[in-house]
Amino acid sequence: MIHKRKDNTSDTKSEPVDTPEPIKSSPKTKQSSAVSNLFTAIFWAIVLFFGASYLITESWTWGYRGKWTNINTYWPREQLVFTEEQLRKYDGSNPNLPIYLAIDGDVYDVTAGRGWYGYGASYGHFAGRDAARAFVTGCFKDHLTHDLRGLSEAQIKGVEHWKKFYANHHTYYKVGRVLHDPIDPNTPIPPPCKQSVPQKPSSGQ
Repeated sequence: MIHKRKDNTSDTKSEPVDTPEPIKSSPKTKQSSAVSNLFTAIFWAIVLFFGASYLITESWTWGYRGKWTNINTYWPREQLVFTEEQLRKYDGSNPNLPIYLAIDGDVYDVTAGRGWYGYGASYGHFAGRDAARAFVTGCFKDHLTHDLRGLSEAQIKGVEHWKKFYANHHTYYKVGRVLHDPIDPNTPIPPPCKQSVPQKPSSGQ
């Protein structure tokens, strides 16, 4: 008698196969990705901004030249206080010292313009002193003084204009103040000079 072998395969139940669950991004991962994308977008926006500036104006700052492109604007400095005698040491005659000039009490470092303000240069008479009056009268012999008495309203505005010129310059920067002795009201006002030529700010100055 032949016995048939019982096939047990039909009775064997197939075991379930574990299917890996999809990895879900955590909120932190999504946030990190968003921040990364934001910084990438900002980076390329900056690159395009300055690149377009250079292509159009041949300047990285769209032609702007002022205090905000002057690295000294972002460099904290202790403001110095000078006497008139101390300020005279910085008249450009000593190549080892910076060149300072003052206008209406404010002292500026103009060493970067040594070609203009150095000893014997075109504007060298302004170095080492406060010659605010001469800036607007053009009298370089008798008006190299801070005495502004008797100036017209337009000339006073001219002094303010020059102060802004140095305060907003792309290379010069303020280093302090000069202390002046009080002006005796009984002393004569500097007389007008003939053939005076008021100074005008120059782009290369």
